[in-house]
Amino acid sequence: MFDTIALQTEPAAAWTALAPALLLGLTGLVLLGIDTISPKETSNTLLAGVSAGGSLLAFAVAAWFLVAGTGQERTGGPISLYGDTLVVDGMSLFFTLIFTVVTAMVTVAAYDYLREQSHRAEFYSLVLFAATGMTMMSMANSLATVFISLELASLPSYALVAFLKKNRGSVEAGLKYFLVGSVSSGVMVFGISLVYAVTGSLVLGDVAAAIGDTEMAGVLGMGVLMIVGGVAYKTASVPFHFWAPEAYEGAPAPISAFLSSASKAAGFAVAFRVFVEAFPLGAIPAGVDWVLAFQVLAVVTMTLGNFAAATQENVKRMLAYSSIGHAGYALIGLAALTAGGPNGDVLGASMAHLLVYGFMNTGAFLFIALVEHWGVGRTFEDYNGLASTAPIAAVAMTVFMFSLAGLPPFGGFLSKYALFFSAIEAGFWWLAAVGAINSALSLFYYSRVVKAMWIESPAQDFEITSRPVGLYAAVLFAGLGTLLLLPAFGPVIETAQAVAAALF
Repeated sequence: MFDTIALQTEPAAAWTALAPALLLGLTGLVLLGIDTISPKETSNTLLAGVSAGGSLLAFAVAAWFLVAGTGQERTGGPISLYGDTLVVDGMSLFFTLIFTVVTAMVTVAAYDYLREQSHRAEFYSLVLFAATGMTMMSMANSLATVFISLELASLPSYALVAFLKKNRGSVEAGLKYFLVGSVSSGVMVFGISLVYAVTGSLVLGDVAAAIGDTEMAGVLGMGVLMIVGGVAYKTASVPFHFWAPEAYEGAPAPISAFLSSASKAAGFAVAFRVFVEAFPLGAIPAGVDWVLAFQVLAVVTMTLGNFAAATQENVKRMLAYSSIGHAGYALIGLAALTAGGPNGDVLGASMAHLLVYGFMNTGAFLFIALVEHWGVGRTFEDYNGLASTAPIAAVAMTVFMFSLAGLPPFGGFLSKYALFFSAIEAGFWWLAAVGAINSALSLFYYSRVVKAMWIESPAQDFEITSRPVGLYAAVLFAGLGTLLLLPAFGPVIETAQAVAAALF
């Protein structure tokens, strides 16, 4: 009898591991339900509150699971669901923290940004559904689930970029994003089909078991290369980066923050799990060297992104190219892997950097949303003297800029230091050197923003007539998170490296 009871309760316990994703999805449905009941009288405060509350609740549950060891070695290992197509482990929970906290900041900021807009409920629900897809991407343990969850995250994102339907730039950016995304999805799914043709399976563990005996290494290599291309698109890595500046510039600023932080992290969550578990370094045939591909991508991406950012005069477009450069830094997590090396440290350092990046980059884009709300302008010159009028927001933006550049004593310094140090430990000192040189270059264009706000005289007279509560709260929360990650970085990097090591 006791055996029967145990068998009946085990599925229920396994279901609870999906609580963060379920909370995000249910919050999106609740928002649509609220809008259905009173479509013309729905309070913007209610919609923003429900969205932020659901996101923070999902964040709290994911943090609780992570601290309690859910899906980790000390509690019995990863929790597999639906025939091993989904897995809840430390890595998926760590990435869920990034998705949920970014979603919370974006929805709070959107409270003011959407005040004069219609279809607010649709906006919030699309953000929550996209976050649900990103959470599922971090849990995907099958190439089929990877593709479905990627589309669940992508389809709402296309609509969100084009949300400002009367703004030609927003609509054009949404169309470009959709077309490039469709092509990259087609390339990725064709690569998945080639891997399936070689291995006869889509589950990552079964793929890894089958590739060692394959005689079709060429077909497998082509499939892996196409999947690399799909991942490069999702992470805005060169040469699949060209959609990012257009989409980030044309989209509503909160959505630019959402895509450049949460969506990018989701792409890395997929890349880390798929390439480590499905194509392990000790089992892949000779000639299928995906590590070399990521080394080339990392160097080219960080270099082109930083040089392109240094030539921009539009602050929002500068941050778009800056986010491409940061994708290059995060790619070191895959580019510095070796058979038998300190792979957990390398991958964990990249994950920790993505968490810090989630705060500082989201905050920077939300500051731009605040400036757009004031109607100040988008160029560096338009930011001249802004600190004299909005000193608190300017202090927060200064923290974001110096943290993105990797200057001490900010969170970005420690995350970059851990990432470059782990690459040196793995024997890839040249990757760390390229990253350090690019970080030094980035200080040039990040400091231009700080100089404009604090040193330059205003190019024109402007008066700030409003103090939007939601935007201010989101910007200050992001700034506080960036600063608090400095003393808390020890536990963060230890947790990230521990959950990353479990993949190997």
